[in-house]
Amino acid sequence: MKKYISLFVVLSMMLVVSTGVARAENDNNGARLGELKLKAEVKGDRDEVRAEMRLQIETTREEAKQKMETLRERVKEETDKVKARVKEMRIVGREKALERFDNAVERISEWQIKVEAKIAELEAKGVAVATAKDFLATSETKLTAAENKIVEINAVLAVSIDELTAENKTKLRTLAEETQTLVVEAHKALRDAIKSLKDEVRIKIEANAKVEAETEDDEE
Repeated sequence: MKKYISLFVVLSMMLVVSTGVARAENDNNGARLGELKLKAEVKGDRDEVRAEMRLQIETTREEAKQKMETLRERVKEETDKVKARVKEMRIVGREKALERFDNAVERISEWQIKVEAKIAELEAKGVAVATAKDFLATSETKLTAAENKIVEINAVLAVSIDELTAENKTKLRTLAEETQTLVVEAHKALRDAIKSLKDEVRIKIEANAKVEAETEDDEE
């Protein structure tokens, strides 16, 4: 993840649009403004849908956490100290496993927000960002799917304080593997989005340099 920081620095440093090129692009500002307004409306709708999905996921996960807390309270009713200790450790282990998944999802989510902000910044400066947007959308889809898997994992772990049945162990293992795959794919899509932005910035700079050179030749 740390290498993303340097990539964002590179993107910021590389994007230098000269005043000469800015004059050449002024005629397109009106059309671009209208396009940006339309895209903002579409983005607003997409963000609203995403927010609703996030709320549903968070609500379901909170319910599962409450069930886990209920199981923890039931441990206190166990009179056998050894059994109580085993059950307590079982709950702690389950909570830590869920926490690892939650942390992984949260890290990806934070980077998605940063990539989305960078896309908006570069788009406003005339950089082609369609491909990066597609990769970001893929990352968001993968991450949402991963979160839904985590909700399923919560449900399995919160069913009972007892040791998992063989069937539930198999189900849990499958869900964990699927979640890990989705998180990795969401991560990869973000990396692809950043690479796409970097490539498009380079193309933009080269195009601007060409326009500047042609403008200077015409002035001479």
